[in-house]
Order: sequence, then structure tokens, then C-alpha cells
Amino acid sequence: MNTDSVFKTLCLGCACLIGLLMLGFFVQLFVNSSDAWSQFGLGFLWSSEWDPVAEKFGALPSIAGTLLTTVIALVVALPLAFVSALYLTDAPPAVGRVLSQAIDLLAAIPSVIYGMWGLFVLAPLMQTYVQPFLAETLHLAEAPVVGQLLVSEAGYNGFGFFTAGLILALMVLPYICAIMRDVFKMTPAVLRESAYGIGCTRWECAKDIVMRFGVRGLLGGVFIGLGRALGETMAVLFVIGNLTDVPAAVFDSGTTIAATLANNFAEAHGMQRSALFALGLVLLAMSFAIQVFAQYYLHLTSSKRGESR
Repeated sequence: MNTDSVFKTLCLGCACLIGLLMLGFFVQLFVNSSDAWSQFGLGFLWSSEWDPVAEKFGALPSIAGTLLTTVIALVVALPLAFVSALYLTDAPPAVGRVLSQAIDLLAAIPSVIYGMWGLFVLAPLMQTYVQPFLAETLHLAEAPVVGQLLVSEAGYNGFGFFTAGLILALMVLPYICAIMRDVFKMTPAVLRESAYGIGCTRWECAKDIVMRFGVRGLLGGVFIGLGRALGETMAVLFVIGNLTDVPAAVFDSGTTIAATLANNFAEAHGMQRSALFALGLVLLAMSFAIQVFAQYYLHLTSSKRGESR
């Protein structure tokens, strides 16, 4: 048999295996969560009640907390990763190599270490300095709209969604930055030199040339960071407060899907166990839907970038 045919068949089998694994995850989670879906129906998704004693469960607090912490993490991490990658691409080799390795080392730190650092260092700093500065010194808590989004009647204590979002931003930063650096380096030098030759600034070159050329790679880095932020458990568990309440403000304490699973799964049984499997299915569906949306968006906008569909 031709070795090319063997190699093609092997690659096809590996690709099909990945698809089967993904399908198996969905099937396993759906089967184990069938009792919860039968009991609560789709109302499980927007119910805010979590009472193991009464066996009443809702996913809304965990879903809202997951989305809120992820948004905070990306809002903080994306600009830092982009600017860092843009600088390191053209930095002198001695400086760029050292700083690149320092940023990459952040990815090697275990998540539980991030959580411990957040619990003993970041949370006290947030409680003593950052949150009082934002809420009281800058009087943001008194602003008509911003104040309601920042601080609720519960006040603040250093823990909560904002602190968890900062931890997540620090964790996803090295992944996004590393991919962005590679994308910037892959941009043909002639394109960048041509842009500089007609008078473009570095920002205009990065926005109109580099980002357009490597948009697939840049979005890939963003969605890798997004996936890491959606499913992170231990670091968030230490600092989010672990309250099953729908978030009313950024400084509030709450929970995420991953934190709820880690907190309750060991001793869960019966309907609670099924509800936790349902939460896992929701988290997997969220991650899958984001990836599908990203590919669909790239397909719709491919003609604008001169790509063949």
C-alpha cells in the first residue's frame, strides 16, 4: 500500500477520533444530567435558586458569574497582550528575549499558586487600597450608572468578580501574548516596510496591516485565552467568594460554573449531582458555541480580507 494513503488514512482516523471524543463528552454529560433536565427543564438555565436541602437548583448565578469574570479578564488582558506582543516583536534581541521568556513563564505557574497569591496578596490589596480608591477616592460609587455596576448594597471586601477577573487576566495573558507575537513575526516584512514607506505610524501599520494579515491567528489567541478563562477553577475558587447569587455589581462575591462544580461535586448525590452535570454540559456548550461563532465570523468576513471562501 502506498505510504501516502496510509498516512492519509491515519490522519483521517485521528481527526474522526477528536470528533468522536467531543461527541462523547456531550453524550456523557447529557446522560448524567438527564434527571435535572427532566425535573427543571430549560428553566434550569435562568433559575437563580440553589438549595440542596429542598433539591431546587438553578444555573443562572453560575452562568452569570462565569461570563462576568471572563469579560473582565479579557478586557484587562487583551490590550496588555497586544501592546506587549507589538513591542517584543521589534524590541532589541537582548531585551525582547528576556521579556518574552518572563511572560511565557507566567503560563508555567500552577493555577492553585495563582489562587493562593490572590487570596493572601491580591485580595488584601484590593480590600485595603484598590476598591476604596475606586469607590471612595474617585467617587465612582456615587456615579449614577457606574456606581450601581461597581458597588452594590453588600459593599466590598476584596473578594469577588473583579478580583477573580484580574487573576484570570494574569493567567491568560501569556497565552494570548505568545500567539500574538508569532502572528506579528509571520507578517511579511515587505508589507510592514511598505506601510512605513508611505508614512504610516506604528499603530497604523499594526491596525491596518498586521492585524488584517494575521486576524485568524489573533482571534485564535483570543479564543484560547477565552477558553482558559471560562473553565478555570482553582484560582477563581480562592478569591470569588463562592456565593450562589446572581451578580449585582462587579465588586460583589459570587461563583462560576467551574467553582460550583469544584465546591459541590465531592459530596453531591441524587438531584444535586445531576444538576452539577447539567452545569458541566452548559459550560461545554458555551465553549463550543464560542468556537463555532468565531469560525462563522471568519467565514463571513473572509472576502473582505481577500481570502477565498
